[in-house]
Amino acid sequence: MRYMATYDMMETVRNTNQWLGATARTLASYPHMAMLPNPMIRWMAAWGEVTERSFERMVAKPDWGIDTITCDDGRDHLVNVRTVVERPFGDLLHFEVAGRAPQPRKILLVAPMSGHYATLLRSTVKSLITNCEVYVTDWHNARDIPVSAGKFDVEDYTLYLVEFMRHLGPDTNVVAVCQPAPLTLAATAYLAEEDPSAQPRSLTLIGGPIDPDATPTDVTDFGHRVTMGQLEETMCQRVGFKYAGVGRRVYPGLLQLSSFMSMNMDRHSKAFTEQIMRVARGEAGDHDAHNKFYDEYLAVMDMPAEFYLSTVERIFKDREIAKNAFTVEGKPVDIGKITTVAVKTVEGANDDISAPGQCVAALDLLTGLPPEKKASHLEPGAGHYGIFAGRSWRNNIRPLVLDFIDQNSDSVDGQTGLSVVN
Repeated sequence: MRYMATYDMMETVRNTNQWLGATARTLASYPHMAMLPNPMIRWMAAWGEVTERSFERMVAKPDWGIDTITCDDGRDHLVNVRTVVERPFGDLLHFEVAGRAPQPRKILLVAPMSGHYATLLRSTVKSLITNCEVYVTDWHNARDIPVSAGKFDVEDYTLYLVEFMRHLGPDTNVVAVCQPAPLTLAATAYLAEEDPSAQPRSLTLIGGPIDPDATPTDVTDFGHRVTMGQLEETMCQRVGFKYAGVGRRVYPGLLQLSSFMSMNMDRHSKAFTEQIMRVARGEAGDHDAHNKFYDEYLAVMDMPAEFYLSTVERIFKDREIAKNAFTVEGKPVDIGKITTVAVKTVEGANDDISAPGQCVAALDLLTGLPPEKKASHLEPGAGHYGIFAGRSWRNNIRPLVLDFIDQNSDSVDGQTGLSVVN
């Protein structure tokens, strides 16, 4: 009960702050307040608006917001987000583009389960669906999953990826972003031994901690500083009575968000102070740069405690992927068994979360893969976010990834017989 009380206390604090913001905004909006020639009234309304919106976003799942897309034919097409595989802890989504012929490039975009929703990859998806068939892993918020659904750890995550790859077939090109890179590599190796015909055609790993110790960062140092007992005692709680997952052990999204915010408190404080002043002056908009960023950044989800703990222990502390010692249901997963899947790694030179060297370490593990099937790219000046969603992704990395996919594609244009390229 102690852990449920702690979880509910955090939700109570969040709810109270949302209520305070709504109260301040509403009070300052009463007509008689306009008779008071005091700028503090307008400031109070602005503070309330920003505060209410910020704390409200923390428990809301963002919408994909991709209703239409302009394709290579120059026309706008409607986009329908359809669930093609539904599972308790995560679904496989397909972004169907109406009125367009199926595209030769089929891409499975593996989203992180690291505290934010898959919508964090919204701009990545938008950049790809113009001329690709895009599928995305949509992980669920653990607070909404009943205890009866069972556990979900790194092995279950890997088996989910195996199932998704099998469903999509061998003409799939997998792109894993950040946290799932090690487990996506393991899932591919699992298929190489258990079901070779279901292996994807290519695998692109973007900014993932294949070998966290290759280039230590604050994230990897944290994993070494604390014991598993400390993590389980201080970071894991049980979902309170408000949600369907009542009683489930989780690593709360609100707790992770507070850690994120504390790492750059000065920058976040300045951003919110400036936003309050912009609202007070009437210069802010519903979709301005501040709201666009923080609506996504503040929207956090709970992770199953067993997934969080097994990730820290097996991926970061024991380095099972880096040592090629990962097992699934007691069966060793040998990365060296990958012999036909082309693999490319992408890193950002300024990435302070998964530093250069951590992801490219995957290529050394691929002992059975010919050199011509391996590739790597280090993007100068790019940070962690930029390598999959920023300017570096749009201008440099996306074209390189699509070229890599095309170079390793068997699909041809039915009329010309030429390989399809971007």
